[in-house]
Amino acid sequence: MNSEKTISIAGFPVIATNSRLLATHLHQTIQMQGKETLFFANTNFIVKCRPLLERLKGNEGGDRAIIVNDGVGMDIAAMLAGERFSENLNGTDFTPYFLGGAARPLRVFLLGAKPEVVAMAARHVEERLGQTVAGTCDGYAGLAQCRARLPQIVNRSRADVLLVAMGNPVQEEWIMANRAELNAHVVIGVGALFDFWAGDKPRAPRLVQRARLEWLYRLCLEPRRLLRRYTVDIVRFLLLCRKYRGDGRA
Repeated sequence: MNSEKTISIAGFPVIATNSRLLATHLHQTIQMQGKETLFFANTNFIVKCRPLLERLKGNEGGDRAIIVNDGVGMDIAAMLAGERFSENLNGTDFTPYFLGGAARPLRVFLLGAKPEVVAMAARHVEERLGQTVAGTCDGYAGLAQCRARLPQIVNRSRADVLLVAMGNPVQEEWIMANRAELNAHVVIGVGALFDFWAGDKPRAPRLVQRARLEWLYRLCLEPRRLLRRYTVDIVRFLLLCRKYRGDGRA
């Protein structure tokens, strides 16, 4: 993705691309037996993952992650910087698009969420998306029991794609700490995706999605869990955007 334009949001190098180009790049990565890591950056990501910035940029001995924009807050931050993202990218919509566009069925490992949720999500991957589930591990008892040997478990599954659904910043911390050991060609942090696939959480109606108000729909459904994210953390996000510009230095 080196040829794509990068927009600095609070110091994070966010790639301005679209679904087609990003999916094509990831499919080529798999075909060429390469390795890529993908994160969808929303305002919560920018706030919570600040301590990981140098690692995400590849400045601490690891490979640079691909970071793309997710949500209206990122659009606002780009406009304030005189920039513009061509498309809103989020894991809920992009991940099935990417999987469905593969030239062959991919081997997918699912990590995270409650045991019953990841089981239902795995069924969705096979029955609705036509992919092969290489393995699963829930983010609770399953993760606790096999945390130390999980990279080896994923590698033995011969997964092409690893989807990690632990939420920010836990999924990013785990991925960056273990990426060097993982053989999966594409590793993606997908947040609440398994909950949507399992039907445990509803997506906003299409009209609400098109109006870019899905955040408000989720806030109405889970006010106690999300109120801070969409109030206090939004202010923190804007302050970070103001403080860190260009190359990320204050």
